[in-house]
Amino acid sequence: MLNEITVVAELIQKCIEENARTALDQTEYENRYAALADRYNTAKKQFDDVESEIAGKKSRRGRMEEFLNDLAAQTEVLTEFDESVWVAIVDYATVSKDGTIAFTFKNGVEIAS
Repeated sequence: MLNEITVVAELIQKCIEENARTALDQTEYENRYAALADRYNTAKKQFDDVESEIAGKKSRRGRMEEFLNDLAAQTEVLTEFDESVWVAIVDYATVSKDGTIAFTFKNGVEIAS
């Protein structure tokens, strides 16, 4: 993806330089430039989407590692509800109109009742 962005950026630069050096049909030049710009924007969006997904996964991994470290440091066995453990593992709960509840944990796992 990054290679595609680099290649297309170079093609755009060459297209601009060629237009500056030689007399080209401007309609043809604009069409060629627009096609290259679209190709660049498509590759850039794909790259940005992947970068965003990677950042999200790194963030989730960090939260999960922190949770696992906290859990490993627990010295006592849980025999009753512990609010701090609940807050540490549950991201959010969704209540549907039909009364079902889905719990989404910080690692992305969802459990519905």
